[in-house]
Amino acid sequence: MRSLLCWVAAQYIRMCRYTSRWRVVNGDIPKQYWDADDPFIMCFWHGRLMMMPYAWDYRRTIHTLTSDHPDGRLIAGATAHFGLKTVIGSATRGGAGALRQMIGLIRNGSSVGITPDGPQGPRMRAKPGAVALARLASVTIVPVTYAISTRHLLNSWDRFVIPLPFGSGVIVWGAPLHVAADADSDAIEAARQELENNLNAITAEADRLCGQAPVEPELEPDPLEAAK
Repeated sequence: MRSLLCWVAAQYIRMCRYTSRWRVVNGDIPKQYWDADDPFIMCFWHGRLMMMPYAWDYRRTIHTLTSDHPDGRLIAGATAHFGLKTVIGSATRGGAGALRQMIGLIRNGSSVGITPDGPQGPRMRAKPGAVALARLASVTIVPVTYAISTRHLLNSWDRFVIPLPFGSGVIVWGAPLHVAADADSDAIEAARQELENNLNAITAEADRLCGQAPVEPELEPDPLEAAK
């Protein structure tokens, strides 16, 4: 049953790709890494996951980090139809092993894909895992997102975007983020915040280009309230 659902999901993604008009903004950014065969970390919000197979150059190898939950397994099965490979793990389950595996993959020339707010949020707030991986593996982070003029927003923690056919879509790449190998905790936090800001900026811009109201990040808790 899961295999059938994965196949159906993949066919739906293909339908949305070929029945809509798509354009790429800042496509020269990933191209410079692809052309040089340099791996990098592709970061995108969990809610913008669905069309990411078409953001990637299928001629290049990428492994995406996927949670060991039923929805994560479904996502992994669907993206496998597009040649994307997966690493199973998350911040709460299998994280250390997944981190070691991704470092090894990067050192062997594969790029990796990470949703820095997954698998459970808070929405559009970056966890430090992608930055830590970039520091340990000495690779660049490149943010990317998508939007489409015809969409349905799920009432889920990530406000997951389901594209609808016959729209106009855009894939937007953001500025690369470099993390020094000797970055201390303050530098890592600054890089994490920069990644979050960049991803939110290009996601809002993508929505604007498609005539959609931007999805807002989840409000950060008040530190004074949290301390009570």
